[in-house]
Amino acid sequence: MNRDEKTLILFKPDCVRKNLSGVILQRLLGEGFRLRGLKMMQLDDAILREHYAHIIDLVIDDKPLFPTLSAFMQTSPVVALVLSGPGVITRVRTILGPTNSMKADKGTIRGDYGTNSMLNICHASDSPESAEVEIKRFFKPEELFDNID
Repeated sequence: MNRDEKTLILFKPDCVRKNLSGVILQRLLGEGFRLRGLKMMQLDDAILREHYAHIIDLVIDDKPLFPTLSAFMQTSPVVALVLSGPGVITRVRTILGPTNSMKADKGTIRGDYGTNSMLNICHASDSPESAEVEIKRFFKPEELFDNID
């Protein structure tokens, strides 16, 4: 838990449309994490296919999930950020609560602001390996600032 690491977080369209980006960022920074990169961007099919490749063929209730997820993720820009700190990946996921907002406790970000498994406010990396890949997917090296302490 003391190892300094980085994580990618996406404030999803429901977060942006509800004007919660500042509130969520403040909650995360209030935990002592360091901001290393921040930008707003409109996602397209190409980046979403890459980002959600692990579920591209997932079918739920006889319907493919990806087309619905992709359409949702393109309804507004997202806010992409990179945070660093000791144990940031696990700590952020704990602060967010479970992916399904309906199962998230009040006091977690998803429990306070989310609606369901898709409208769950944020995406966050789930491991150091995925964080490394995801950060490279959404940020160029010159968009990250490790020299701010």
